[in-house]
Amino acid sequence: MGLVERDIGFYYIADPFFSKQGILKDVSMACDAGIKIVQYRNKEADGKTFYKEALELKTLCKSKGVLLIINDRVDIALAVDADGVHLGQKDIPYPVARKILGKEKIIGVSTHSLQEATIAYYGNADYIGFGSIYKTSTKEDAQQEQGIEKLKEIRKLDIPIVAIGGITFENAKSVIDAGADGLCSISDIQKGNSIFSSVLNFQMLFKREN
Repeated sequence: MGLVERDIGFYYIADPFFSKQGILKDVSMACDAGIKIVQYRNKEADGKTFYKEALELKTLCKSKGVLLIINDRVDIALAVDADGVHLGQKDIPYPVARKILGKEKIIGVSTHSLQEATIAYYGNADYIGFGSIYKTSTKEDAQQEQGIEKLKEIRKLDIPIVAIGGITFENAKSVIDAGADGLCSISDIQKGNSIFSSVLNFQMLFKREN
C-alpha cells in the first residue's frame, strides 16, 4: 500500500487560471467542505511566483489538515516541504522524482491508458490520475476521451485512482461506480455559486457509496 488511502473523494486542483476569488480563498472553502488533497497547478507562473503561492498554500493546507501536492515541480515540492508531487508523462521520470523526494513523500502519476497505468502501478506510484474520462476544455493538451469502460479496466489494478476530465456532478456517480477512488471537476466547481457547496455536493456522492 502506498502513501494515499483509497477513499480520496473530491480531488481539488487549485489553478489560478480558473480561479475567480483567488486560490487561497478557493482552497480554504474546499478544505472546509471536507477534501483530503489539494493539487497546486500553475502552468503560467515563473518560479518565484510558483514558490510564493505554493508556500502560502502549504501553510493553509497544514492548518486544515489537508495534503498539498505540487503539480510537475519537484523542486518546488521540496522547497515548500509539500506532501508530494504529481507528475505528467512528460515530466521528470518517477524513479528520479522518488530518489529526490525520498520514501515519505507522495508521488502521483497522470496516465491515459492501461499501459501507462500499469507502468505507474508496478513502479510503486502512490496513486494515478486517469483521463480524460470525457471530453474537456479546461486543458489545452488534454488527452482524447477514455471513457468509463477503460476506467473499469484500470480499476483491476490495486492502486488509488483519481478520475479527471469532463466530469460533472451529473455524470460523477457513473465514474465512481466504475471504480474511481477520487475525481476532479474544475469547470463544475468554478461555475457554481459557492465552491464550498459545489465540493460538498461531490463529496456526498462518495459518502453514499460507503
